[in-house]
Amino acid sequence: MSLKLINIGELVTYNSEKKSMVILKDIEIAIENGKISDIGTLVGDCDEILDCKKKLITPGYIDSHTHPVFVNSRYNDFFDRLSGLTYKNIQEKGGGIISSIKDVRKASYKKLIRCVKDRMDRFINMGTTTVECKTGYGLSLESELKSLDVLDKVNSIHEIDIIATFMGAHAIPPEYTNNRSDYVKIICDDMIPSVKKQGIAIFNDVFCEEGYFSIEESRKIMLTAKLHGLFNRIHADEFNDFGGGELAAETHAISADHLMNISEKNIEKMVDNGVIGTLLPGTTFSLGINNYAPYKKMKEMGLEIALATDYNPGSCNIKSMSFIISLACIFLGMNPLDAIKAATYTSAKSLLIDKVTGSIEVGKNSDIVVWDFDSHIKIPFMVTNHPIKHIIKSGKLLN
Repeated sequence: MSLKLINIGELVTYNSEKKSMVILKDIEIAIENGKISDIGTLVGDCDEILDCKKKLITPGYIDSHTHPVFVNSRYNDFFDRLSGLTYKNIQEKGGGIISSIKDVRKASYKKLIRCVKDRMDRFINMGTTTVECKTGYGLSLESELKSLDVLDKVNSIHEIDIIATFMGAHAIPPEYTNNRSDYVKIICDDMIPSVKKQGIAIFNDVFCEEGYFSIEESRKIMLTAKLHGLFNRIHADEFNDFGGGELAAETHAISADHLMNISEKNIEKMVDNGVIGTLLPGTTFSLGINNYAPYKKMKEMGLEIALATDYNPGSCNIKSMSFIISLACIFLGMNPLDAIKAATYTSAKSLLIDKVTGSIEVGKNSDIVVWDFDSHIKIPFMVTNHPIKHIIKSGKLLN
């Protein structure tokens, strides 16, 4: 089946040949067998025609950092933050990541599938066509493999594309509080080899932060993952200049995420080693913290930037990439075109899928959003109101 998009008011996308964002007007797109086959002022005939009525067209969002495999949200953590407790305080009283573990361990495979599928419905309805999904709320071999099986199943039955990340190093589970070295050994000797054998996860992620995993522990886990053929990502320098960004550079991680407190020295090391910085302003916003990641300094130093939601049950319950773009423009000082690039092309690059999606170019998957407004500037400007006219996923018109 082929589909032609006509009467496009404004097409905004990254262009690989020009190596920059472009704005095209009065353009048409031809789609055949799920791929973009032509872009021009007048493309050939197709089986079906979609009149875009002079609206804005962008690539579908690529959300490169989420934690959707959980049962219940942690709204009590939110209330505790309103009462003055910090992220660390909440963790110390038994909230935070640890409080989600019991539910995931007890939940049936079918229940977790329902939970994740419902969340993916919301993601795609808000314009996200590919989403990276982490485990990390099981923190046992059985529960981590179960979580990856859930992601694989939902990926097979849902229109959205799921890229799976193993995150056994999300926190130290309660049963290993007094013997954390044993848990690190289990991750390296048991979990990572089993995850690789299972064949679902592409990436490994580590929460490298005070109170979670030390630099030495994180290095050991990341090197083990790399040895087993998993690509590394890392939660780095969120609360302190802990050295996670430097470790990302040392281990040639694909992406270092959060980076609210990274030093200029370690930004430079990331640039030198080709590490992408994934910024998560929704988490900073949701935690009520004022020190957003130093985007302008990162841009000045040449760091490639991706944007993502960090959707999770506690510290950031945001699924809308459009809202993340608004936060990035308002609080990080990003130009709207730079923010859209970060939410599409660079996020795809951070997931190693930029050759197939993340931009509207001939030969790539036709993952496209037709917005119900006419200018890309309205994405950050409208903040929480982002009406969508149509979503096209791999050539299929979803609504």
